Amino acid sequence: MSGWLTQGPNVLAFEQAFAERHQVSHALATTSCTTGLHLILAAMGIGPGDEVIVPAFTWIATANVVLYCGATPVICDVDPDTYNIDPADLARKLTDRTKAVIPVHLFGLCADMEGIRAVLPPGVKIIEDAACAAGASYGDTPAGALGDAAAFSFHPRKSITTGEGGMITTNDEVLAGVADMLRNHGASVSEEQRHKGPKPYLLPEFNLLGFNYRMTDLQGAVGRVQLGKLDAYIAERHAWAEYYRDKLQRVPWLRMPRFPDNGTHAWQAFVTYVDPNSAPMPRNAIMEHLQAVGISCRPGTHAVHMLGVYRDRFGFTPDSFPGAKACDANTMAIPLHNRMSKEDFDYVIATICAL
Repeated sequence: MSGWLTQGPNVLAFEQAFAERHQVSHALATTSCTTGLHLILAAMGIGPGDEVIVPAFTWIATANVVLYCGATPVICDVDPDTYNIDPADLARKLTDRTKAVIPVHLFGLCADMEGIRAVLPPGVKIIEDAACAAGASYGDTPAGALGDAAAFSFHPRKSITTGEGGMITTNDEVLAGVADMLRNHGASVSEEQRHKGPKPYLLPEFNLLGFNYRMTDLQGAVGRVQLGKLDAYIAERHAWAEYYRDKLQRVPWLRMPRFPDNGTHAWQAFVTYVDPNSAPMPRNAIMEHLQAVGISCRPGTHAVHMLGVYRDRFGFTPDSFPGAKACDANTMAIPLHNRMSKEDFDYVIATICAL
């Protein structure tokens, strides 16, 4: 036992191992991916008057963190084939106030980073929302090393978990230093550094308005063990994702998720697309039927612009972002996790094929 319950040596060891696995210089554990994204924006100095572009089809936190900083989230449509941000629409949303873009590697498939970089002017930061993408890669480069900074999630629905928790990754030493202080109330040194220093009885200096976004050492210990299983988990999920694709691609109304041409999909979820024109019933009715026979399915995620807080604040209509609207209405995540047996997968497949 380390003797620490708050952020301590287990968190540090988890951070070091995570940074090595994702080929970055710095990793900073946080309470969640949401607080990680917030810390990145705050450390970059993004605030009122600034614009940050976010995809329209993502978990609401991607946009919320921009509002937390007093900046303006600029919504961008997505490609319904990949569910990720559409570089062509991204180009249309750029202004002289654009300070950053947050591409989401949704469900574990890395966004089109080449397409994104091709349209961005110099100085615009890339912040990866890698909530679903631990272990994913774009070509030979891991998620988390594809932009200026990234944030990962260890929520229970992710491939590896610490219950709740997150991780920032970056190669920017200055950004890492500021984020490190901000996650600990703005303290000039961490609690562990202070207690191991020559004068542990003195409190640190506080020169920044910070937050309490520290991971506990208990979670750090869990994360170290989980990280050691990450590659095996992804390999297993990939094998079952191929099994699903091979068995379900004969279902004419169900489109399979995109497999990467060059890189690694993390397979946080296996998100299909129900063709509303040829499916035997609407997507929600299909999910209701599957639920009744013991198969839990969910929409992939939601269209941010159709949620009340954004619809009312910015005056969006459902048709403001047609790609995200279609994904909101028609995506369906079917069960994929590491405790499923072949019998479980075959039952899901047989039930869907019988519709």
